[in-house]
Amino acid sequence: MKSYICQTCGTQCAKSERPPSACKICEDERQYVGWDGQRWTTLEDMWKGEYRNHIREIEPDLIGIETRPVFGIGQQSLLIKTANGNVLWDPISYLDSKTIEALHRVGGIKAISSSHPHFYASMVEWSLTFDHAPIVLPEADQRWIMRPCDSIRFFKDRTEILPQIEVFRCGGHFPGSSVLAWQNGANGKGALLAGDTIMVAMDRKSVSFMHSYPNLIPLSAQKVRTIVGSLNRIRFDRIYSAWKERMIPENAKNAVQTSATKYINAISD
Repeated sequence: MKSYICQTCGTQCAKSERPPSACKICEDERQYVGWDGQRWTTLEDMWKGEYRNHIREIEPDLIGIETRPVFGIGQQSLLIKTANGNVLWDPISYLDSKTIEALHRVGGIKAISSSHPHFYASMVEWSLTFDHAPIVLPEADQRWIMRPCDSIRFFKDRTEILPQIEVFRCGGHFPGSSVLAWQNGANGKGALLAGDTIMVAMDRKSVSFMHSYPNLIPLSAQKVRTIVGSLNRIRFDRIYSAWKERMIPENAKNAVQTSATKYINAISD
């Protein structure tokens, strides 16, 4: 019995004797089946190859973890260090002994959460490795959990994972698409970890929103308004997207509001 991982989206499935017939995540219109057809791998097979995780400090108490060469969608995980334990946001697919050792040196993982199902990846593997750390997810997206686990805890709209760290459901990309608010981030001004619930654009001055990023299906104006409205109660000055260097270092809340207005005007023409 193995936990097979989709090579296109990086989602790890429940243990089975043979690979699943299809990846439900990739068959949804927000993702896609790889051009070479459905392909699977396992962590055991990946350990035999050239994959390695690169770990670096992004800002004080924030660590980025990314797999090289790129695997799956290619997002990075973000680890927030706190006096009450560490939180892993948007877990990636690849996990090996060197990564485990490195994270134990900085205090391990106390809890795990994710912005949306495309980044659930090997979340259960991470949880089981780090003392069954609770995985905190919105109940709105529970149908997209491909590897069930007793460590998973659901919330409806908002939950505090640890002191100064909250997750808010914004909707949009998925019904449960969420953001993490880290009050102590950005030198105490507040940082928002947004996955691609809110996507930092290439100019790193603006953001955008999509129902499907790879298939270029936009969100409605009303859903964008709902996302931005859900941020009114969150204090943040900096925003991190799901990929390395995709961040707005300051005045990010204003950038989100301005970008939303431009987006709504563009799709309304």
